[in-house]
Amino acid sequence: MGLLSLAGCGFAPAYGPGGPGERLRGRLDAEAPDTPDGFRLRARLEDRLGRAESPAAVLSVEPWVEVAEAGITPTGAITRYDLQGRAAWRLVASSGVALAQGEVSAFTGYSATGTTVATRAAQDDARERLMVLLADEIVARLLALPAEALP
Repeated sequence: MGLLSLAGCGFAPAYGPGGPGERLRGRLDAEAPDTPDGFRLRARLEDRLGRAESPAAVLSVEPWVEVAEAGITPTGAITRYDLQGRAAWRLVASSGVALAQGEVSAFTGYSATGTTVATRAAQDDARERLMVLLADEIVARLLALPAEALP
């Protein structure tokens, strides 16, 4: 019964036949800075949207990460860090026409209570998780665009 009512209102699955996921798959060239964060962000976007052989549009993304001390002991030792991430994105058709743009944000954290090596590994893992979260938010925004805004 619930699915019938959704079908009546024009609901269609994002990755179903003719949905925005199908229209975007393999059609966008993702561009991000040549940094570890940019690489991770671009890799996740390509995982979700496919790698374009002949792109109809370019999705350029600029990530920023701020690190904040989140847990401090009475002696002043930092035991936890929070990573606050943002990514400005812009979708431009191959003709040069801007189709859409926006900014997404996410956060994650990591513990700094282990050895130096363990803390560094936790930091790297947290940054990778943050780039995945930001890329997934961007894809969600692209899937929500009206059909006429897609390449």
